[in-house]
Amino acid sequence: MALINPSILSADFARLAEEAKAVEGADWLHVDVMDNHFVPNLTLGAPVVEALSKATDTPLDLHLMIEDPDRWAPQYIEAGAGSVTFHAEAAAAPVRLAREIRAKGARASMALKPATPIEPYEGLLPELDMLLIMTVEPGFGGQAFLDIMLPKIRRTRELISKHGLELWLQVDGGVSASTIERCAEAGADVFVAGSAVYGADDPAKAVRELRAQAESATAAAGWGCAH
Repeated sequence: MALINPSILSADFARLAEEAKAVEGADWLHVDVMDNHFVPNLTLGAPVVEALSKATDTPLDLHLMIEDPDRWAPQYIEAGAGSVTFHAEAAAAPVRLAREIRAKGARASMALKPATPIEPYEGLLPELDMLLIMTVEPGFGGQAFLDIMLPKIRRTRELISKHGLELWLQVDGGVSASTIERCAEAGADVFVAGSAVYGADDPAKAVRELRAQAESATAAAGWGCAH
């Protein structure tokens, strides 16, 4: 089953609780944490994550676009995150961090910027529950999807299959009705969608339609996914 994770970066920040409820049919709620250092933008921190976790039953998928995630990731688990993604480019000790996230009861995920190859991290994949391939440069919502990331998605799916891992493969950036099928065909099974969901007249319907598109494309590709 394809998982759709709406990104609250595209929601109305003055109405976060209502915006979270508007997509309660989604699988996870994607929360971007930016520190204005690792990426040139500043969003929200642990107190808002904690408030959000109390306002919705949808589990929170935290994407830490921050420096020193080794230090800060644990507090987001305490704030209520069910999954925590750190960037390979920012983590000092990714294996240790992934193990700490898992030990604290959350799913451990690692993200790669567009220019970061997957191959050097092949041996690290068993330590993760999810790998996130950025399909735009991290830092801002509403960017256009980078088609040149599709081969990287395919290569990552091949590595996951090679090692027989139950590892989710997430894509984030420019995911919409016009791009989600290509991502699914390439091997992604978790999709972060911002404006494609929150820019729709009916966000919950948009989630359902995106999921249906992804599952149809996955079935046609034949590589399969199970959550």
